[in-house]
Amino acid sequence: MPPIRTALLSFGMSGRVFHAPFIHLHPGFELYGVWERSKSDSLAFYPDIKIFRSLEEILADNTIELVIVNTPTATHFDYAKKVLEAGKHAVVEKAFTTTVAEAIELKELSEKKNRLISVYQNRRWDSDFKTVKKIIQEGWLGEIMEAEFHFDRFKDSLSPKAHKETPSPGAGILNDLGPHLIDQALHLFGMPQAVFADQRFTRPGSQVDDYFEVLLYYPMLRVRLKAGYQVREPFPSFVVHGRKGSFLKTRADVQESLLVANQKPNLTDWGTEPVSEQGLLHTEKDGKLIRKKVPTLQGSYYDYYEGIYQSVRNNQPIQVTAQDGVHVMQIIDACVKSNAAQKLIHL
Repeated sequence: MPPIRTALLSFGMSGRVFHAPFIHLHPGFELYGVWERSKSDSLAFYPDIKIFRSLEEILADNTIELVIVNTPTATHFDYAKKVLEAGKHAVVEKAFTTTVAEAIELKELSEKKNRLISVYQNRRWDSDFKTVKKIIQEGWLGEIMEAEFHFDRFKDSLSPKAHKETPSPGAGILNDLGPHLIDQALHLFGMPQAVFADQRFTRPGSQVDDYFEVLLYYPMLRVRLKAGYQVREPFPSFVVHGRKGSFLKTRADVQESLLVANQKPNLTDWGTEPVSEQGLLHTEKDGKLIRKKVPTLQGSYYDYYEGIYQSVRNNQPIQVTAQDGVHVMQIIDACVKSNAAQKLIHL
């Protein structure tokens, strides 16, 4: 079976770091081309690929099966819609869209056109989150009562990318880091009954939200999601408490830092965290108290694209669906409404 001929819609950090290396590594894909409006930076990394100067060129190329929509969030809906209408599959970066209505329209269009659309929620394949998921699913903590997930950074300066710092649809930390945390929470616990959110501007000169705290309400469980740029000493990024015990884990996945340094992924030891970052499990089993470090699972964004391959070529279920994207957008929408009204929003 021929590899899936794939094109990227940009070669900034997203294309260079998170997509191209894994598409290039996977034998089931052909990294065929990149849309670069004026530069040809991708040729320094992949000299055999084709440079496209317009989206229309990509859409008109009938040999391209899959298009990665990794452009600024405000363009996702328009570009993904054109990709689907051209009869191609689409992987869309987070945030999926800027509104719930747009997310639903893309989902329905993909079904009408019988084409795959998936949101690139790569953080499901972070080493730290995979380990947290395993601990919960294996029942070490019993019924989960409380969970707190953080995505914290220390950064005073504003981004040089205007679309990230200018008030506009898709701008701000809730649309940037929020989809990661929200998707992880929904992946583990499903949709909540209600949402409360607080958004703030904390950096000097910031015109977009750069801090949020979100509380998801379930019948017994509460899930708190936090992200901000004024955290020099981070809290454990994953704190989960259950009826039997607790698990604490740092956000220590190494993949992004390695990729930014232009290290190429592999299928052996890629995504292996330092032993020093192992999580702490404090629980009981068979009447005995247990307090120990837990080995961290290996992270691999390659597995996301393995799932895309299996879905396109072997009709396997999509790992991150358009409906997942709709759900995340519904939570973001509820967060905005909650912050504006300073009240709980029931879903």
